[in-house]
Amino acid sequence: MKLDQLLPALFPAGHRIECNDDVLTGTATTASGEVTVIGTANKLEVGVDHALALSACVLASTRAHPTRPIVMLVDTAGQRLARRDELLGINGCFAHLARSLELARRRGAALVSLVYGESVSGGFLSFGLMADRIFALPEAQVRVMDLRAMARVTKQPLEKLQALSESSPVFAPGVDNYVRMGAVEGVWEGDLAAALAAALAEPQRLDLRRERGLERGGRLLAHAVARAVAAGEA
Repeated sequence: MKLDQLLPALFPAGHRIECNDDVLTGTATTASGEVTVIGTANKLEVGVDHALALSACVLASTRAHPTRPIVMLVDTAGQRLARRDELLGINGCFAHLARSLELARRRGAALVSLVYGESVSGGFLSFGLMADRIFALPEAQVRVMDLRAMARVTKQPLEKLQALSESSPVFAPGVDNYVRMGAVEGVWEGDLAAALAAALAEPQRLDLRRERGLERGGRLLAHAVARAVAAGEA
């Protein structure tokens, strides 16, 4: 879905969202009240300047309205692979963005993400995946790492990873696989404003992604391993 279609569908009561250099910042009105909105557009490759702009909006919202929900709209092709961004410490800027969102969470703000385009790699990990609850549109593309990049990092043959992706959602891209793993809570279709209002109306809760992954058959060991580590058994 294009951004000019998405925004009125999500916020029929109105919004004040600006798009500068494909970075979305602003506020919007929902059935649950005012929300802060941050996000990316046009498959943005998130760089240092983008990460700092997003974190500045989060910190301003937390300072002025500590418990105001933050809605994150995700369409990113990953982190910017540029010499300038590496020299300026893109990893530190991404960490700053993640810490800003964690501060907002601790101050009482609900964090909800909607993947409406692409969500890839560090561009997704640093803000969209930081949400308490993550949703996606049916046509969205979700993949934390492309199989070709995974093959280079793990030193495994691409053909082997492609074969594994046929049976394991951990290796496979796509919204359905991330729903099975519990990373994406659900897919929104129909009335997007109502779906957002319902997500915001639910009380904040503990991270249930491991439990959902086990229930849906997408991640069979993560929950048990985490419990064992927490209990000092591993």
